[in-house]
Amino acid sequence: MLAKNVGTADRVVRVIIGITLLVFLFWSDSPWRWAGLIGIVPLLTAFLGSCPLYSVLGLTTCPLEHKSAA
Repeated sequence: MLAKNVGTADRVVRVIIGITLLVFLFWSDSPWRWAGLIGIVPLLTAFLGSCPLYSVLGLTTCPLEHKSAA
């Protein structure tokens, strides 16, 4: 399983973008409306908390976990 690398603010932005794209799919009469299916990708990465592209690039938007020295 992929490590968590998507922080809270990043998740919120991904959900907004994903929903916006999916709305375009259902409310648009454009022949390009199928492109709204791309909205599934940011929604999945937001709900899973992990982005494969971030993993490849070595990025993370999660806050650092502080380990106690107990």
